[in-house]
Amino acid sequence: MIEVEHLDKRYGDSFAVQDLNLTFPEGQLTALLGPSGCGKTTTLRMINRLIEPTGGRILLNGQDTRSLKPEALRRGIGYVIQQIGLFPHLSVAQNVAIVPDLLGRDRRATAQRVDELLDLVGLDPAVYREKRPAELSGGQAQRVGVARALAADPPVLLMDEPFGALDPLARDRLQEAFRDIQRRLGKTVIMVTHDIDEALRLGDRVALMRAGRLEQFGTPDDLIHRPASDFVRDFLGEDATLRQLAGRPVSAFVRAGLPSPGAPRVQADLNARSALSVMLREGHDTLEVLRGEQVLGHVAWQDLRGGSGG
Repeated sequence: MIEVEHLDKRYGDSFAVQDLNLTFPEGQLTALLGPSGCGKTTTLRMINRLIEPTGGRILLNGQDTRSLKPEALRRGIGYVIQQIGLFPHLSVAQNVAIVPDLLGRDRRATAQRVDELLDLVGLDPAVYREKRPAELSGGQAQRVGVARALAADPPVLLMDEPFGALDPLARDRLQEAFRDIQRRLGKTVIMVTHDIDEALRLGDRVALMRAGRLEQFGTPDDLIHRPASDFVRDFLGEDATLRQLAGRPVSAFVRAGLPSPGAPRVQADLNARSALSVMLREGHDTLEVLRGEQVLGHVAWQDLRGGSGG
């Protein structure tokens, strides 16, 4: 667990972060969201001491991070940034293995770990292991960056706008892949983003910041349906419920029974906002939901309209 207590970062007379108090739940993804200049990246970099706080403290499993050497602290924290920074002269496998090699891990075990991680992020090891970064697309390189951050099996993963440089299609695919990875691994993840859709789609919790201060911290439901201020309401926008639907599979809304006659069919992993679009396009108020060829049930317009699922 990571706890931030009365955290400040001041430059001259100006505060980048001021009196920030947050607890990042273990095994969950917390999105640090907010407009440019609100202090979210500064907060992230204070956690792994790339930036030193002016005041307050950060606790990692109850231990003040100032009591740890920065390099020792960072060995237990994975770090993924928008500009991945793969070493161009090294293969994909060598890039992923950098941290385990620095830690003196067994070479054979590391090679196996590299293959497992490439497979985990959706890159066939047999195809990508020996490729150089110049041979990769932006989305592939970002997947390698995620694999590298996970290579030493850190309990904490920090991500700073990790998908921001990708085109929309690649970003959607990688967000979906990362959500599946997080469900399987259960890391404590803190992700900086200015993308509202991304925060609501991936975050178990969302910390919305404004001018260096915390405006609201809670689940996506909390921010959408119980905004703490006009700023929260205005920042998320009128279509906040639709944004939230993009982060939920239609299977979360399925009920037993048959749909209305002639209802379109959709797969269970389709996001609920797209399912709503199918209803509008096809002129039906129900959909039949399948997983492969198996019929799970149906979903109705009213199920999606409220934006909450099981």
